[in-house]
Amino acid sequence: MTSTVGARHSADARRGSPASRRGDRAALLAPALLTAIGLGAAVVVFLWWNNTASVVSTAAWITNAGRLCGLLAGYAAPVLVVLMARIPLIDRTLGSDRLARWHAMGGRYMVGLVLSHVLLIIWGYALTDHNGLVHQTAQLVFHYPDMLKATIGTLLLLGVGAVSARAARRRLSYETWYYLHLATYVAIFLTFFHQLANGAEFVLEAKARIAWYGLYVGSAALILWFRFAVPTMLAFRHRLRVAEVRPEGPGVHSVFITGRFLNELAGATRSGQFFRWRFLQRGLLLAGNPYSLSAPPNADYLRITVKDLGGHSAALARLRPGTRVFAEGPYGAFTADRRPGRRGKVLLLAAGVGITPLRALFESIPARNGELTLVYRASSEDDLIFRAELESIAEARGARLYYLVGSRSRIGEPLQARSLLGILPDLREHTVFLCGPDGMTRTAHEALETAGVPRNRIHHESFEF
Repeated sequence: MTSTVGARHSADARRGSPASRRGDRAALLAPALLTAIGLGAAVVVFLWWNNTASVVSTAAWITNAGRLCGLLAGYAAPVLVVLMARIPLIDRTLGSDRLARWHAMGGRYMVGLVLSHVLLIIWGYALTDHNGLVHQTAQLVFHYPDMLKATIGTLLLLGVGAVSARAARRRLSYETWYYLHLATYVAIFLTFFHQLANGAEFVLEAKARIAWYGLYVGSAALILWFRFAVPTMLAFRHRLRVAEVRPEGPGVHSVFITGRFLNELAGATRSGQFFRWRFLQRGLLLAGNPYSLSAPPNADYLRITVKDLGGHSAALARLRPGTRVFAEGPYGAFTADRRPGRRGKVLLLAAGVGITPLRALFESIPARNGELTLVYRASSEDDLIFRAELESIAEARGARLYYLVGSRSRIGEPLQARSLLGILPDLREHTVFLCGPDGMTRTAHEALETAGVPRNRIHHESFEF
């Protein structure tokens, strides 16, 4: 079933903050950051080359391949930490989803390098010393400096890699995955001293050792500052508390949060962004779960809206007014700044609880009368949340609002190029903001491209970390 709500009179759109040149910054920052990472890897390769006199035997080739894999793995660890340090300039320009994808891809490379390093070193040393692989493994683990700690760290790292694989990740709750992922920091700490104690590059080169310390200490400082110090200062400054928990639909609740000096926080936050929230209530403090704002930030309150999809999200419905809140953010680049220029047609395409950041954008994104459209996909009428709010906004802004309601078994797949062009014949002239479950976003993204929307005008930020 498709239903439409249109405005019967024009209204001035809220202009909000002036649009920035975020797209230009992203176009520059992404290749610059990847180039810097690549140059760092090239320096690591040069470090190995400069400290390798000659490679003349099979055992030497295998051993040196293991050394190089180990060096690159050691370099990858702090790089991956920095990618997820939530540095505001990088996060708000490139987007948390892109950084998370880079982090995940880099993590797979790192695990591969660690495994290669372990296997090649054992094999190369065994050939050199004419030992069996088991005997050589025992020799390395129990008789080389800091190797026992490095072995424990390696096993932790491989374990984290296993639970982060896509098949395993789907079976874990966010909270379980989050706690297990913290073991990565322990693994990096345990393996660091092994690198300095056994790596010829660091034993022989004081400058290389100092640079390696700088790389690791620098990445640790960024993590401590942006993920612990800044949120703590924000918590003391704003003293956020739960004001109200309001049901929005079956299994869906909004949490209203108030505090001191919210005008400052609102001024630094854009519609479409998210925070990582910690609530000082039993079972909710340790995991900082990401929830986007479901209303434009303002001086009176911040609002998040959560669907019951697991233990943490279900527990939010039982929050008591007055509960203290720690908020880390704002994060993400899913904002009006992704829109090229300050004018043009905009389509907001939402499914399920993906309506939350688009609800905020629907109210605040700059648009003239008739330029703004929201298409909201839901399986049933009961799954439509914010219905009254959306219709009120559409009426006030002169925007168009379409509901695509019904199960696929009954109405088919409504997010196809033909059906979207039926709603918006000029679809290819729109900038599109897309948010919903992964399957829906993949289908919609393909349909939009088929309909002729340029890829650089389709903006999607995944909130599944």
